Amino acid sequence: MTQPAMNSSLWSYANPRKFLATTERLMPFLWTAALICLVTGLVWGFFFTPDDYRQGSTVKIIYLHVPSALMAINAWMMMLVASLIWLVRRHHVSALAARAAGPVGAVMTVIALVTGAIWGQPMWGTWWAWDPRLTSFLILFLFYLGYIALWEAIEDPDTAADLTGVLCLVGSVFALLSRYAVNFWNQGLHQGASLSMDAEENVADVFYLPLLVCIAGFVLLFIALVFYRTGTEIRARRIRALQARERAGA
Repeated sequence: MTQPAMNSSLWSYANPRKFLATTERLMPFLWTAALICLVTGLVWGFFFTPDDYRQGSTVKIIYLHVPSALMAINAWMMMLVASLIWLVRRHHVSALAARAAGPVGAVMTVIALVTGAIWGQPMWGTWWAWDPRLTSFLILFLFYLGYIALWEAIEDPDTAADLTGVLCLVGSVFALLSRYAVNFWNQGLHQGASLSMDAEENVADVFYLPLLVCIAGFVLLFIALVFYRTGTEIRARRIRALQARERAGA
């Protein structure tokens, strides 16, 4: 397939009917694969890995904390890309996909913050510290709340998509800060990355392998939820359009 033909094929999914037809076929496989990965990874990690020699059993929080933190950041990046597509190409499905991802990313951020606090209390002796990464994650969560509230506050959907797209651009700075805060500031309490291209930075293989399975489960769950919520947004927009047409004809 040539590059122009491939691009045309990709853009064809901006058609709501094709998007719905494709995602409805994919979602049963996504739900199943996500469930298998999550159950396998969490059971493997929590019950079949040893305690860490320094952190004890608290190390096992990484099977929830690391995947949710990764998805909190990458969900915002996905929203940014979808919003840019809307701003440039005016494809409504991309705007609705960004809107659908907002609450999912917010929940992932909450999971990361709560599990981080549960891990931090025995390790640092406190539930919260104004650590660079923790603070940037809290700010990212506030951006999620602002993004969701902005969609709800503006009645015209195109105007809401425009303004939330701009908010995504600004919030992406904090999404990147959340990912690289430990590298930017050395004085933070938060440990270094659990996963890295440098093998020396990764956790031991006994924790690493189930962690990868958990991450795969979170990724698949995120995709399935975004597909499901995007379909719901498309149908809700259709219903509003029909209601407006009926009112206009009355």
